[in-house]
Amino acid sequence: MKKFFSLMILCISVFTFAQGKVPFTGHRSFDILKGYSGTGTPQYYLDVKKTGDVYFGYVQVNQANGKETKEEINAGKYAPNKVMKVVFKKYKETFFVKFGKDKIYLTDEKGNIQNLEGCCSAKDSIDKDTCNCESELYQ
Repeated sequence: MKKFFSLMILCISVFTFAQGKVPFTGHRSFDILKGYSGTGTPQYYLDVKKTGDVYFGYVQVNQANGKETKEEINAGKYAPNKVMKVVFKKYKETFFVKFGKDKIYLTDEKGNIQNLEGCCSAKDSIDKDTCNCESELYQ
């Protein structure tokens, strides 16, 4: 009986620790590639579970025929400053990101934040050649 209670306490502690290190739980949308929205670009999101599992997904609606395409993948467990590899198979798209409580960043494999032309809004692209590839996380 003593071993059973010890095991239960250990399991609860592990579960609580997994919950404590994620910056939030639930669904958040983001828009890192700002320059081309409105053209049928995918609406990206991430979903952080209480277990620490992180899911990335997108929904895209073809403006010509109204057909919806969506995909969701498990990118692994969250860890602070961890670079997560996101691989969407339908469009053969791979990218690296890291995120915190309020922002998400498009990075290279080593975690360096990317500076790309497509990360600027149409307004910002007039003044800048490249912008930091980051986005607010929207609820």
